[in-house]
Amino acid sequence: MKAQYGPARGYAEGYVSNLRFPGPIRPSSRIRPGYVSTVYPSRIGIGYVSDTRYGNRVAYRCYIAGHLKPDSVEGSDVEIPEFNVSYKPQKISPKYKGSVRMLLISRIRDSYMHPQFVSDVMKPLLIEQLMDEEVVNLSGGELQRVALTICLGKPADIYLIDEPSAFLDSEQRIVASKVIKRFILHAKKTAFVVEHDFIMATYLADRVIVYEGKPSIDCVANSPQSLLTGMNLFLSHLDITFRRDPTNFRPRINKLESTKDREQKSAGSYYYLDD
Repeated sequence: MKAQYGPARGYAEGYVSNLRFPGPIRPSSRIRPGYVSTVYPSRIGIGYVSDTRYGNRVAYRCYIAGHLKPDSVEGSDVEIPEFNVSYKPQKISPKYKGSVRMLLISRIRDSYMHPQFVSDVMKPLLIEQLMDEEVVNLSGGELQRVALTICLGKPADIYLIDEPSAFLDSEQRIVASKVIKRFILHAKKTAFVVEHDFIMATYLADRVIVYEGKPSIDCVANSPQSLLTGMNLFLSHLDITFRRDPTNFRPRINKLESTKDREQKSAGSYYYLDD
């Protein structure tokens, strides 16, 4: 029953840029980290993929956002440095009484006035057309776009973005992915993006770290590998194959035991069969 945990659930990806963690980041004492990140160029996107029960969100949301402290590392006296973190939560509650314009001015005034931020973030996310709308009256997708804008507009060392695809349609998700990637690369900052959308995950990641083991009991994070190799390994655990749609080139899940499914499994190509 591996396939019941679909590939669009429970994985995270993040940009690792000039960061070094002196010890493992551990969601619980039962998880055995097998990989400690080192320094990577700012243009490398590292994807962390696993079943939904391995504790990825706990690690990134709690430890990196500072909600919990990581376990001490035996024999290590290295102090983990403190970072300024800009955090976009998974659930957004519109409590601000005022317009979107007033919210942006109060939260990210400098970025709001900066031409580069306007062209790279606000225009692609269509924020201008929401300026005079009351925040409490925004739809879920509109709130998501405003929240992402505020998150990226805050000066920070690390941007922690939890499920930016929520309430966005397929086209908006692609735009949001491009905005996040372009902003992080140009600003030479670091972002961890917890995401369940397969298209966004594969677009943001250049390399992949696959978690293996028994969910909620024991797991090991493998060393980074290429996107194709990592996704092949990840999807093989789920017993699912993907093909690329010939019209829009987006990933599509093959029907279990279909001709395409059997062909790709026999070739060991779980992630995209070259057409």
